Amino acid sequence: MEKTPGLDHWGDITVVVIYFIMVLAVGLWSLCRPNRGSVKSYFLAGRDMKWFPVGASLFSSNIGSEHFVGLAGTGAASGIAMVMYEWMSMPLVICLGWIFLPVYISAGVYTMPEYMEKRFGGKKIRIYLSCLSLVLYIVTKLAVSIYAGALFIKLALDWNMYLSVVGLLLITGVYTILGGLAAVIYTDTLQTVVMTIGAIILCIIGFDKIGGLNGLQYKYMEAVPSVRANNTTCGAPRSDAFHIFRDPVNSDNPWPGLLIQSSLGCLWYWCCDQVIVQRTLAAKNLSHAKAGSIVAGYLKLLPLFLMIFPGMISRALYADAIACVDPVECEKYCENSVGCSNIAYPKLVLELLPVGLRGLLMAVMLSAIMSSLTSIFNSASTLFTMDLWRRIRPGALERELLIVGRLCVVFLCGVSILWIPLVKSSQGGQLFNYIQAVQGYLGTPVTALFLMAVFWKRMNENGAFWGIAVGHICGIIRMAVDFSYPAPDCGEEETRPSVLLNVHYTYFGSLILFITTISIVIFSFLDKPPSEKQLRGVTYWTRIDKLPVDENKLEEESMNTCSNGDTKGNDTPDITLKQIREFLYEQPKWMAFMNVNAAIGCVVMAFLAGFFH
Repeated sequence: MEKTPGLDHWGDITVVVIYFIMVLAVGLWSLCRPNRGSVKSYFLAGRDMKWFPVGASLFSSNIGSEHFVGLAGTGAASGIAMVMYEWMSMPLVICLGWIFLPVYISAGVYTMPEYMEKRFGGKKIRIYLSCLSLVLYIVTKLAVSIYAGALFIKLALDWNMYLSVVGLLLITGVYTILGGLAAVIYTDTLQTVVMTIGAIILCIIGFDKIGGLNGLQYKYMEAVPSVRANNTTCGAPRSDAFHIFRDPVNSDNPWPGLLIQSSLGCLWYWCCDQVIVQRTLAAKNLSHAKAGSIVAGYLKLLPLFLMIFPGMISRALYADAIACVDPVECEKYCENSVGCSNIAYPKLVLELLPVGLRGLLMAVMLSAIMSSLTSIFNSASTLFTMDLWRRIRPGALERELLIVGRLCVVFLCGVSILWIPLVKSSQGGQLFNYIQAVQGYLGTPVTALFLMAVFWKRMNENGAFWGIAVGHICGIIRMAVDFSYPAPDCGEEETRPSVLLNVHYTYFGSLILFITTISIVIFSFLDKPPSEKQLRGVTYWTRIDKLPVDENKLEEESMNTCSNGDTKGNDTPDITLKQIREFLYEQPKWMAFMNVNAAIGCVVMAFLAGFFH
């Protein structure tokens, strides 16, 4: 077996070193901003970010190494269907900018759990969501990002995986700890440019090698490994590989479940998740936040060409390695007996690109790893500091909150390193499917919670807490069954229970959404409705910009906006009512411009979905 070439040429190494110097320089440059030592500056970048850094950071925070490894691997294994999770981001980020963000700004919050407390007036739902988010960040996002990045580094450099990841964590931790959200957003902007340029170059070279889209369609369907497993159908490409909308009953991604799960099921991620929303909260005003959302939506149309097609090209060119099904062969190629589809993207980089470009694409992967980790570190430290630590130490001063936030990043770095052996020992054969399934089980109930909190004024904390608890109980039970009965290898007998075989995880996600919604309604009607004062500024219908301006009450309303029942002394400095109104005000011409662009973006997304149906 011919060994995959590594990054051992001085030209490649030089490119990677220059890239690291640029990232550190940008991160350190962001430290020169005025008022860096304030809570608002550290966690929300001073709320002064313009549209392009906001959009680039939204994209870069979402696109991690799990996309370059997992999404490309899914393309190599089963085709293009999973791209709907990327394309549906366009309408979802528009929902964020047009519907959810105005409510969050009107409520004057730093975090999503903090919004829940202001919406309902109680603390238990805030603590519940904070703990849930931290667990999800550590178990899924950090673990997956580190596993995928380590896989690439090991293949490319043949370095010790632990030392490589520890080095990455140290570098990303340093400028996240020192610079806060501004450092993260500025470095994300650089990394987005590097990722996009590098991935486009690889896509062009790959299509040139394979003979264009027609050549890919022909050669992909012929990409069968020479060594097969027990069954002659093993290792054969799916007949519907180039179609998004597949059989609703028997396919790997039934189209009704795929549409519901990629839209409503993922709404929580794009509109209610701290990592994503925090970028738009840092915008200068609503117009910049909307423009940033549109930029991110357009960038999310690219993964089909930047990741999935390159993964399929890799299978077509290196079928024996990427499409292997025999455990012995797979172990030989990638040290994973389950399958080697996850090495599709890094193998294409190392086999196909010339010296220099290999180094650039290595920098692309490092960009993906670092942008994901920094985003998670900053947002998780914000959640812990603002939602949990202030609960333990209600009288904490700004200096203490900043120190705790930075120590939280150090703690997360340590936990991430400890997670590496667990992730390494897991089966990474279906990495991207695993991400969507787990987030579907645990994240979908959050969609129902936030949608109803924003739009249904009758909802109360009793309904919110017990409704999402019922949804999560259902999701955890299904997830436990899922992990207890993994899918058999090709050619082996099917032993999974019918609830797994006959109810696809996307359908189950839709069921959880329905159950959570009904539970919220039932439990809400068992308790008294919230008062009009409690609803002020915290729903879509009672936003600050929808209320009449009374200049004589600005100070009183500002106090109410900063704290719904707490004293301002116990809260961190927040934007005043006047600043909220200024943020939410849009000039008519820019409002119309954003609306037109949002409509065009949705039309482009719908055209692509129809073209590749």
